[in-house]
Amino acid sequence: MSTSVGVNVLRWSALGFGVFYGAYHQLSLSAADKAKAAQKDFDNKQSLIRQAKDEWAKKHPSEQPKSSGAKADPNDPNADLNTLLGITDSK
Repeated sequence: MSTSVGVNVLRWSALGFGVFYGAYHQLSLSAADKAKAAQKDFDNKQSLIRQAKDEWAKKHPSEQPKSSGAKADPNDPNADLNTLLGITDSK
């Protein structure tokens, strides 16, 4: 009779382990699916923002920063101080 008790304990232990492992595995799969969906949503929003910025730049070309051709390298001895400081000339 003690052999059948040991076998039953082993069977129930294996069943319990299987149930807990199955629940853990299901939770990890659903978490991965949620993360993938969130990444896809984030990529979609990023794409929409990029498209909106491009459209805005097309509609407002005069508001784009213009390069004055002045040297803005601080290590250059001939650099323009106003360009380095970000001062614009309002003539």
